[in-house]
Amino acid sequence: MTALARLFTAHPGSVDESYLEHMRFAGGFSLKLFAAAFAAAIHAVLPFLFEKTASRMIAEMHARTANRGSNAG
Repeated sequence: MTALARLFTAHPGSVDESYLEHMRFAGGFSLKLFAAAFAAAIHAVLPFLFEKTASRMIAEMHARTANRGSNAG
């Protein structure tokens, strides 16, 4: 395997995923982070909306990633 290929596969492999599986997971995670940020921004202006939405979403995302692979980071 070439050094360039290893750049794209080493980390996904460390969490038992292919490059495409990891791209899908990380892309979905990114969208959820944007959604949590949006909820937090709305909450900042209108504190009666989305009172626990962002913190709940982040806790769920943390639970999904906390034990993924020994080299995750």
